[in-house]
Amino acid sequence: MYAGNKRYDKLADLPQVIPVFPLPGALLLPRGELPLRIFEPRYLSMVDWALAGDRLIGMIQPVFSTTPEELSGKPELCKVGCVGRITALVESGYGRYHLTLTGVARFKLVEEIDRRSAYRQARVCFTEYAEDLGEADEEMVDRATLLTTLKAYLEANNLETDWDSIRKASTEILVNALSMMSPYGPAEKQALLEAPDLKSRAETLIAITEMELARRGDPGSTLQ
Repeated sequence: MYAGNKRYDKLADLPQVIPVFPLPGALLLPRGELPLRIFEPRYLSMVDWALAGDRLIGMIQPVFSTTPEELSGKPELCKVGCVGRITALVESGYGRYHLTLTGVARFKLVEEIDRRSAYRQARVCFTEYAEDLGEADEEMVDRATLLTTLKAYLEANNLETDWDSIRKASTEILVNALSMMSPYGPAEKQALLEAPDLKSRAETLIAITEMELARRGDPGSTLQ
């Protein structure tokens, strides 16, 4: 797979130690694009370090019990994240970076590494998610049900979308983009991240959306 100008074909193309960016509710998936605004000094240093090397940053959520006060320190992290490559970057001129991470592969957190840096670094393992580097099996996804669920959600929230673009999008792009943009909480985002494959992720997204519609008692919650 390509992320920007870099091709990742095998696990050996990925480092064993990466900087990690703990961010609640943020979801990065392989081949997905995540925009970020970086302004904290420790994360500005993290971006500078990544730019000087392989341009990779691991996105990972703090555990769900983390309080806002704990976020400013070193909260405990979830066990699965996704590494992304910096594929676009703009300096604001006010000590900020606006960047885009393109997802490469998910990883298991093995241990944190103390390198006396302001940002956090971790030893990670990509073995369980080696298939992220290959093509997803789109034919197994029930695209029709996914679109029906999306339509029900949009109608329930009085939202509109560009259906022409959605119909033209590949199934992988559609599932991952909808997962990343979904308004659900950290636990739901983590479930989408940890879904074993594209089919499972689509089914998880459909189930979460149907439960949300049912919880609200929306007439469109019974989807056929």
